[in-house]
Amino acid sequence: MNSGGLKIDKSWTLFLDRDGVINTRIVGGYVKVWEEFSFIKGVEESVALFTKHFGRIIVVSNQQGVGKGLMSAREVEQIHDTMKKEIDSTGGKIDAVYFCPALESDHSLMRKPNIGMALKARKDFPGIRFRQSVMAGDSVSDMVFGKRLGMKTIFIGTDQKLIAQHPRLIDHAYPNLISFASIL
Repeated sequence: MNSGGLKIDKSWTLFLDRDGVINTRIVGGYVKVWEEFSFIKGVEESVALFTKHFGRIIVVSNQQGVGKGLMSAREVEQIHDTMKKEIDSTGGKIDAVYFCPALESDHSLMRKPNIGMALKARKDFPGIRFRQSVMAGDSVSDMVFGKRLGMKTIFIGTDQKLIAQHPRLIDHAYPNLISFASIL
């Protein structure tokens, strides 16, 4: 990708949020089983394109439904395993998925916007350099997570008011993942 002076190659890592970026967010609820998981249109194609350009693709996701007792960590892992298999079958690859089961009120280092999941990813993948990474997400918390680590940030969504309110947090904005992938 050569956008705004950013030259992305296989030394770069793409961090992706899950709910609202990869799959349809359940407003006021949680994806508790695979049958409730629905890829957003164009996501599988997007990840296949990202796989050609980025060296690693890492999903980082807050999943406080586990902390609320609505699903187990194993159930979330099963959703992620199936998600990865589906993406693999369409030519993409997600190298790892990290999620934080803690409640927001727990103030866990692992919960975005805190950086624990990124530090764990770098421990597991020592080649990760945060200044050569992009965080794509649909919330201010995702953007803060990326900026705290020195990443480039991509806001996925159409909330123009939110985008205008956070010019220092958002480097680029696209309505969906496929529109971001199409610039590669």
